[in-house]
Amino acid sequence: MNYLCVTGNPKSDGLCYAVTHAVARGAMEAGAAVDILHVDQLARCRVCGDGWGICRDQHCCAFGSDGFNEALEHIGRADALCLITPVYWGEMEESLKSFTDKLRRCSFGQSGALSGKPVLLVACAGGTGNGLLSCLEQMDRLCRHTGALPYDIIGVNRWNNDYKRAAATAAARAMAAGRPHGQTIAY
Repeated sequence: MNYLCVTGNPKSDGLCYAVTHAVARGAMEAGAAVDILHVDQLARCRVCGDGWGICRDQHCCAFGSDGFNEALEHIGRADALCLITPVYWGEMEESLKSFTDKLRRCSFGQSGALSGKPVLLVACAGGTGNGLLSCLEQMDRLCRHTGALPYDIIGVNRWNNDYKRAAATAAARAMAAGRPHGQTIAY
């Protein structure tokens, strides 16, 4: 299994960094090949043409020389993904938001790179811890627009990160071990 963590986190330490590596560790423990895609260096969407350009029909970006089309191919090769972001102003971090805006345009509907793929959604709110719900709702809308399957939705803050980080690790492990999306677990 190819497992991909997609993040716009600009920091090389802190809460989101720790949770990203906990997710990667969980997937590796289940035998997955894991990669982390940092999207903070990619350009923002230019909204070419009549607002759609070639992205909707050709499933790529006309201005993909910034590395976006390669990132899109990387997502296409992944069997499962984790979208993970720090929470800024109740939303995804700006570079991840921009990346997912482009991704949504190129992967809209049932024929895109995310269609039918399980995606772990993780938002990490430092500071006040506020904004988790609105950020996770934003990430869930991306899944609905692209046909991705939210495998789990996890909100992490500085008060719950000990057990939520463990939950994120366990979710990635379950995904990478092949537990189907939506499978009921006996209790």
